[in-house]
Amino acid sequence: MGVHHYFKSLSDLEKLFRCPGRFKYHEHSVASHSFKVTKIAQFLGTVEEEHGEEIDWKALYEKALNHDYAEIFTGDIKTPVKYASEELRKLFSQVEEEMVTKFIEQEFPPQFQDIYHNRFKDGKDDTIEGRILSVADKIDLLYESFGEIQKGNPESLFFEIYQEALSTILKFQEMHCVQYFLDTILPDMLAEKFIPHSQLNDITNKIIDDSQK
Repeated sequence: MGVHHYFKSLSDLEKLFRCPGRFKYHEHSVASHSFKVTKIAQFLGTVEEEHGEEIDWKALYEKALNHDYAEIFTGDIKTPVKYASEELRKLFSQVEEEMVTKFIEQEFPPQFQDIYHNRFKDGKDDTIEGRILSVADKIDLLYESFGEIQKGNPESLFFEIYQEALSTILKFQEMHCVQYFLDTILPDMLAEKFIPHSQLNDITNKIIDDSQK
């Protein structure tokens, strides 16, 4: 028992792959996802700061780095399943929270427990840092699904994940960083050559048009 087990568990995140049970050309671990989300969140925070928003960088980095640690206990649940209903999403969150709480109380010395309870809680709150995390998480998911679509993966699930990720990003389109993503980054993504090019363009344009109605 002790912090040793926490440090050791970090290596397990490298072996925990996202979207399990589906054919993929490129496997993504929870560890690599956490790193990418942190880097994306850093850029999004920079865009917000350039537009005069005040960013608590310590809070943003902690939220991004820790946001999926609980998956070490539950595994990765495919997005369309996890968010199939609000009741199901709350149930998953409750299970994760209880398992994380038990782990912290067993492994962390008392003086650090409150700190890690706060670090491991759901970081996607109404603060600007929480909203940046929500967007960064979905941007990385968008890129993961885009990579599979670009390579010609026949699984329809990746189109579903792409649509869900983009739809969620658009819920935050009042943010400067989301407008930057939509105006500058997304067009570059769609300009790349890949097999179902026109289909993905049509899906993207429809989702964006529907969000503006």
